[in-house]
Amino acid sequence: METPKPIKKSFVQGPISAEFIGNSIAKHQTKTSIGAHNIFLGQVRADEIDGKTVAAIDYSAYEEMAEQNFHEIREAAFEKYDLTCLHIYHSLGNVKAGEICLFVFVSAPRRKVVYEALNYLVEEIKEKVAIFGKEILEDETYTWKKNN
Repeated sequence: METPKPIKKSFVQGPISAEFIGNSIAKHQTKTSIGAHNIFLGQVRADEIDGKTVAAIDYSAYEEMAEQNFHEIREAAFEKYDLTCLHIYHSLGNVKAGEICLFVFVSAPRRKVVYEALNYLVEEIKEKVAIFGKEILEDETYTWKKNN
């Protein structure tokens, strides 16, 4: 009987830094069976809503349920694609316009797989993970983010 994989933590407080992303990539240099990496970086846009600019998004989630969703998406991707590594990180809390709020990183022996897997992962995350974004406008009013 196969032991279930532990649920990895996907949430980070605040924005995801360039240093964090760079360190994540650097850690994979020792895994010499990997031939390709692909990353997706979701960035907070300074959208205009009713004549006001989005200054930041305050992300929240029911963490236990969302972590379970991330886990299920991750496991489904490993079943569907020949991946070596797969990492998902999403911000909680305040992330200013221009900062990174989602980091998805996949690695595989071949390049075609990482393109297909990354697209699948980002779409599944947007569709299935209950993360809520309060868009904080420049005048400190807010609206709730709607995924398109």
